[in-house]
Amino acid sequence: MNPDSAAALAGIVWPVVAGRSHREQLLSLLRQFEQTERMAPEQLLRQQLLQLSAVIGHARRTVPFYRDRFGGLPAGMPELQALPLLTRRDIQDAGHGLRSTAIPPQFGSTHENRTSGATGEPVTVLRTVLDALLWQANTLRDHAWHRRDPALKLAAIRAVAPGTADPPNGVEAPNWGPASAALGGTGPAALLTLDADVAVQADWIRRQAPGYLLTYPNNLAALLVHFGQRGERLPSLRAVLTVGETVSPALRTACREVLDVEIQDVYSSQELGYIALQCPASGLYHVMAESVLVEVIDAAGKPCAAGETGRLVVSSLHNYATPLIRYELRDHATVGGPCACGRTLPTLARIAGRERNMVKLPDGSTHWPLVGFHRFRDIAPVRQYQLIQRSLDGIEVRLVCDRGLKPDEEARLAAVIRDALGHPFTLQFMFFDGELPRSANGKFEEFVCAIG
Repeated sequence: MNPDSAAALAGIVWPVVAGRSHREQLLSLLRQFEQTERMAPEQLLRQQLLQLSAVIGHARRTVPFYRDRFGGLPAGMPELQALPLLTRRDIQDAGHGLRSTAIPPQFGSTHENRTSGATGEPVTVLRTVLDALLWQANTLRDHAWHRRDPALKLAAIRAVAPGTADPPNGVEAPNWGPASAALGGTGPAALLTLDADVAVQADWIRRQAPGYLLTYPNNLAALLVHFGQRGERLPSLRAVLTVGETVSPALRTACREVLDVEIQDVYSSQELGYIALQCPASGLYHVMAESVLVEVIDAAGKPCAAGETGRLVVSSLHNYATPLIRYELRDHATVGGPCACGRTLPTLARIAGRERNMVKLPDGSTHWPLVGFHRFRDIAPVRQYQLIQRSLDGIEVRLVCDRGLKPDEEARLAAVIRDALGHPFTLQFMFFDGELPRSANGKFEEFVCAIG
């Protein structure tokens, strides 16, 4: 492919973002993806490092945090393993010091992404329209790989801002989103908030009769129990799309047995966008190498070989607003081998460390445990949190804070948590220094239901 260099977005080395309209840019990226996903691995890595070098150069010049961090390193692209890891705590501590003071204007307007991840440590990352463009291109790639029928309805049950898609009806949209709409349109879409009771969700799905359902794995597990107990099938459903958590083999089996459809999973994060897509041929996860550089490292920081499990470290290749360079997600993954589909993108065989539990209410209902973390830092200097449900009425709130909390701060946090969970739980606050303890297997879940 020879993109129109006159219309190419300045400042991006690879892949070229060519075209003057949103549609042209998406088509340009998708055409390049058809080639890059079959590149020789060593050639692909060279292209990734070339683009990462551009991001590092920009970070050195315009981001105070990186001016200090990389000040002692030689110019150019250093050895990847020579760069220190970036942690969630680093992002919290740096604040606006991790943001560029000279974001290239051609990359578009900025927006904030706030996320707690699976570690209970809220962070805020600034992203640009360029990041959104790569996100949308990978969304379209996912649809294409799985040969989804764009004429069908897409229904999503996920975490949204209060009042956005409340039960029982949620909200509807004329298409699947801006990426699909730019390339010719799709069938309608519908959205329901995740904190709706499972029975309400099930009724909503029946009424929507979607071709595709998107939700989180733990929420899907609760829906499968609901439909399975009633012996129900959803005749219109073609596939379930999952995001945000680990999909277990047992959940895949249950989805086939109860709904007679397959799970199509995506590994992504709010900070980085798409990280890997599940291959329709093998079930392996292909890394989205055109937008992120993924490393899996062992305890000593060395790269893991195929079949080995280690820590995931990800570098964003196009975030010039808040550069994330060797960002440790605190997820673990097993390195995969070559894929039978013929695509040469790096693979992950398994992703672990993102499972969460459902909150149980006294009336027997269950739902996703939204805990209001977006508002925590507006009330008090909360570094890390974890909620453990000890009984149907009682929750232990574990916090790491910069200082002791005032009584009114604790009361306001309690009000936010109760409101988000949708029940007047008795809350017991416990405070820790440094970092909250992790489970024996090294995992950390921001909400743990410890009752049977």
